[in-house]
Amino acid sequence: MFRAELSGDEATIYLYDTIVSDDFWGGVTAISFVKELMAIKAPVIHLRINSPGGDVFSARAIETAIREHNSEVIAHIDGVAASAASYIALAADNIVIAEGAFYMIHKAWSFAMGNADDLLEMAALLEKVDESLVTTYAKRTGQAEDQIRDWMRNETWFSAAEAVEYGFADSVAEDGPSASASIGWDLSAYNAAPIIRQAQQSAEPAEQDLPKIDTGYLQRIAALARHM
Repeated sequence: MFRAELSGDEATIYLYDTIVSDDFWGGVTAISFVKELMAIKAPVIHLRINSPGGDVFSARAIETAIREHNSEVIAHIDGVAASAASYIALAADNIVIAEGAFYMIHKAWSFAMGNADDLLEMAALLEKVDESLVTTYAKRTGQAEDQIRDWMRNETWFSAAEAVEYGFADSVAEDGPSASASIGWDLSAYNAAPIIRQAQQSAEPAEQDLPKIDTGYLQRIAALARHM
């Protein structure tokens, strides 16, 4: 689910979906996100995130648009900010993570076919993507680049407290219900996803306000895209 709401001097964008290069099968594209973001003139924007990630280049475009926006952007990690969604969150001026939510970084994924030259070319591209993300994470967190590489290599999942401790978030939400990183997403595609008990109540908008999403289907579609 992706939508924007305006209330007084503040706007809220819900990024509760996979990030894709083409939304024919669902998900959020850079074009749709940036168009919505650029239309917002409110001085404060709340970006609420519950996303397993998706297309690396679409996410980079979204990240850039957030960084360049004139408004103050506050990211709220309500459930999970994994993979490509992790560095979208870092583009915000302030990052708040819900107790029970998770933040994950890993090395870039892709699917490729062809001869040895084609596969080597893809491997070289993935290495460049990884190094660009190491720079992004290190700059925001102050962590050593070798430490970032190690976390990415091991597909590291950070709890809310750990995300704050290591600089990926600024604070743990002090009020409101705890969120669950399992909200709406099958994280089995990842190697080290934690087993998370469902929270009693999520930080999502009221259920009656949300369209029904076949999240399992979106996950399968997202698996065909470039991942980070």
